[in-house]
Amino acid sequence: MAIADTFGSALNGRSSERPDLVALSIPLEVTLPAVPSRGGEQFLRSLFEPLGYAVEATRLMLDERFPAWGDSQYYSLRLSITATLQSVLTHLYVLIPVLDNNKHYWVGDAEVDKLLRHGEPWLNAHPQRDVIVRRYLKFKRSLADRAIERLMEADGDESEAIEDESDGTGRAGGREQALEKSVSLNDRRIAIVKETVESTGASSVIDLGCGEGKLLRALLGLKGLTRITGVDVSHRVLEMAMDRLNMDRLPKAVADTLTLLHGSLMYRDARFEGYDAATIIEVIEHLDPPRLAAFESVVFKYARPKFVVLTTPNREYNVKFPTLPAGQFRHDDHRFEWTRAEFESWATRLAANHGYAVRFQPIGDEDPDLGAPTQMALFTQQ
Repeated sequence: MAIADTFGSALNGRSSERPDLVALSIPLEVTLPAVPSRGGEQFLRSLFEPLGYAVEATRLMLDERFPAWGDSQYYSLRLSITATLQSVLTHLYVLIPVLDNNKHYWVGDAEVDKLLRHGEPWLNAHPQRDVIVRRYLKFKRSLADRAIERLMEADGDESEAIEDESDGTGRAGGREQALEKSVSLNDRRIAIVKETVESTGASSVIDLGCGEGKLLRALLGLKGLTRITGVDVSHRVLEMAMDRLNMDRLPKAVADTLTLLHGSLMYRDARFEGYDAATIIEVIEHLDPPRLAAFESVVFKYARPKFVVLTTPNREYNVKFPTLPAGQFRHDDHRFEWTRAEFESWATRLAANHGYAVRFQPIGDEDPDLGAPTQMALFTQQ
């Protein structure tokens, strides 16, 4: 409340005298003389480091006059970052109550609105999102569930903003579609993923990040599959998938094999478990890097399909697209695009950590120096 009263205009991104400074990133240092952390220094770091802060934490004694009394649960905290003042204030506004186990007024729907207002756009991408939401709302489960659902919907809205120009995945917008159309890349990617799933002998497959269902439609043609599930974070995209797949007109024998689920790849979901194969096609590059660890656990630690087929763009190939400006990604929503070495390093580490073998396959016409436009990994559980 003190932040809102004292720094209200900065917290809300307003400056009548110097509006040009609102969006300017500047070196900032925050000193909090005493904050509680029952989870110790590690918990403090888990809250602030994913947001880009350098963290210095010093545990405080119960009473410096009586050292024998030992340490307290309080820390002196110094945070350093180069960012906008507004973003730092929103981080503090949300995370200080997360550390404090006592909120001294009624926690209701208004607190959900306040959390979402100040937690966007960074909260949904935070690896400790669920912990932050529960603690901020003082472990009121109904409010926390509501807040998380609204965060997921907001995240889905970002995908919806580019659906009108998509290639059928629900993610690829106009620029990426135009680039890939010139080399028929999306059709070739779908065909090779379908062939790879068929080669595994899988009888059940879950498409994580199914978008509008183009891969699902291709998988319906495989005779060996008796269970096919598509998952997406956006309700609207799933409705579009239902229309594109003609689910209300499919023969009953085919319709009985197909299920669409609303869900996120950011936290464990028991509905993802029990499948022979999982496909993750052009999805990971849409995730903020801090979210990759959560994604890895959801898929490879908990869901643990026997096979995982995963594709992502090859950044090295981008220079072959004459209309793509140098240094830009293929899509505005891409958070990163990896080189072949970066992708193989990530996938190899991931496989080793979770008991999988991995092999790589290029998709599309290969350049002798730059590789193919898409790179694919097939993970096989050992």
